[in-house]
Amino acid sequence: MNPSEPLESPDAAGRRAPVVVPARVWFARPVHLVARDLLGACLTSRSPEGDVTLRITEVEAYGGAEDPGSHAYRGRTARNAVMFAEPGRLYVYRHLGLHHCVNVVTQPAGSPSAVLLRAGEIVEGKDLAWARREAVGVVDSERQLARGPARLAVALGIDLTANGADVTEAGGDLVLHRHQVLAQPTHKSGPRVGVSGAGGEGSRFPWRYWLTDERTVSAYRPAYRAPASVDVS
Repeated sequence: MNPSEPLESPDAAGRRAPVVVPARVWFARPVHLVARDLLGACLTSRSPEGDVTLRITEVEAYGGAEDPGSHAYRGRTARNAVMFAEPGRLYVYRHLGLHHCVNVVTQPAGSPSAVLLRAGEIVEGKDLAWARREAVGVVDSERQLARGPARLAVALGIDLTANGADVTEAGGDLVLHRHQVLAQPTHKSGPRVGVSGAGGEGSRFPWRYWLTDERTVSAYRPAYRAPASVDVS
């Protein structure tokens, strides 16, 4: 994708088609509306190595002060400050010191919420995405290139330097774009992956959304719970 050319990306049938870059106001909507509308949208990462485009197939919504699973549940910190800023920016953090997670900030500034990009299909730049993934681990198929938030970040070449990046600029290094669609693609919802405590309760927070019958969607795993201690006499 060349910034000087009209934006295009493959559609569901694999044909190249014009796309639109949503304005900031599009991201200022309620987090669940944005989360569902991100399904099927694309995120392109530009670098001197080349461009990689991901079609988003799975996301999770995080609702700020009303959501015990959110980083913003207990207020603003240096780590989550981007969540309190204007919508349409990336919130990138390092999980357990092991890998990066990529989120899109939603709702008006001061109302912290974000959508985690959990998985997707690499539709352009597969060779570069594969090379990035092989550099840090084993890759056994194209299906696994961006299946899960850690793999997704690696495939796109995203790390903490992208925290706060604006995805609403067509000529930016990271840009989110989507095809004009008349109907919401078929999707399902369920509990979020690996969220502990109240935020992991699927009946209260079925806030993971994914495209139906997509092979790149990651497997559900509940949060790890340490075995209960046993008092041995």
